[in-house]
Amino acid sequence: MTHNTFADFCDQYKAEGFTEFVEKPWAADLQLDTHQHNFDVKAQVVAGEMWLTHSGQELHLIAGDDFALAANVAHAERYGAEGAVVWIARRHP
Repeated sequence: MTHNTFADFCDQYKAEGFTEFVEKPWAADLQLDTHQHNFDVKAQVVAGEMWLTHSGQELHLIAGDDFALAANVAHAERYGAEGAVVWIARRHP
């Protein structure tokens, strides 16, 4: 679901038990090796592009796309030539 504002994004996921919200700028051409988090993530790319690799699949995400990752899912991230801005909601166990 595409959200028009960061406030709308936060409101949507607060209702689902998410408690931490970040507007995260990522540097151009940044690559993050495989890692995992101990929290669930729901996110929306709001500028730029990124590639998210998990469960044997690589997803190419552009502004307006959203994604979710359950806690402890191994994944890697790569950001495009212009970098990216991603809204992130975190739900801790």
